[in-house]
Amino acid sequence: MQQTRPVSRHIWLCADDYGISPAVNAGIRELIAGGRLNATSVMVAAPHLGADETQALVRLNTEEKRAQIGLHVTLTGPFTPMSAGFTPKRDGAFLPLAETMRTAIARRLRPDMLAVEIATQLQAFEKIFGRAPDFVDGHQHVHLFPQVRDAFVKTVAELAPHAWARQCGRANSLRRLHDRKALVLDILSMAFRRRADRQGLAVNPAFAGAYNFSAKAPFAKIFPRFLTGLPDGGLIMCHPGFVDAELKSLDSLTTLREHEFAYFNSDAFPTALAEHGVALAQPPGNDTSAA
Repeated sequence: MQQTRPVSRHIWLCADDYGISPAVNAGIRELIAGGRLNATSVMVAAPHLGADETQALVRLNTEEKRAQIGLHVTLTGPFTPMSAGFTPKRDGAFLPLAETMRTAIARRLRPDMLAVEIATQLQAFEKIFGRAPDFVDGHQHVHLFPQVRDAFVKTVAELAPHAWARQCGRANSLRRLHDRKALVLDILSMAFRRRADRQGLAVNPAFAGAYNFSAKAPFAKIFPRFLTGLPDGGLIMCHPGFVDAELKSLDSLTTLREHEFAYFNSDAFPTALAEHGVALAQPPGNDTSAA
């Protein structure tokens, strides 16, 4: 067993997909309240972000800021556009992920439509929360895709210049060529970081959290690997929550969310942080805005 180390790094542990279902929302809030998460990204285009769900999240930051709250830009099906006239679509919804990526690589997306949709989601976040997001990222990493990244970086820099953006490149010491999914994210993030730098948009220094999202994935063994070599200020993506009918109707990532929740809610999680000399970063400032 590793020995507990002095804290030398503070990281962001971000739960994606707040708003996708009431059960996922409840799980994320429980972990934030328990000090087990310090960030969550909100899907304003998802169907389960009503006033009650928003206010419950905001209340966690009322007395002290427990978590940064960001915008999870959503541009893939089965979710539907928030802006009028968005194209391309299928049956009224965004294209599925694989088709979105193929269309982006072929440069057959509509940059003007992308910019309007991203701006619409940013404006919706500000209306809901009464302020700009602390950070902005993309559901299913779509913000890294060709064409999308240009519209994303430009729009965020213009409308939320003080927010930081998620890049999904690993620290050099964590890069393994056999991890195909993470390698693709590394490559896409190189172009994303260049564009963000040109626009003066801050990004996280490194990223972790990608793995094979199968129900049999041993998350308790996988997670500590994300901590090795992750620099100060690095970000780990996660998807904890509970499963309900609403989630099953929208997303294939179901029971694994409960596995992640169980791990973060267990004694094994703070033990792993301590063994690696890592602590969760303290969100700056105090958010007392009302929803």
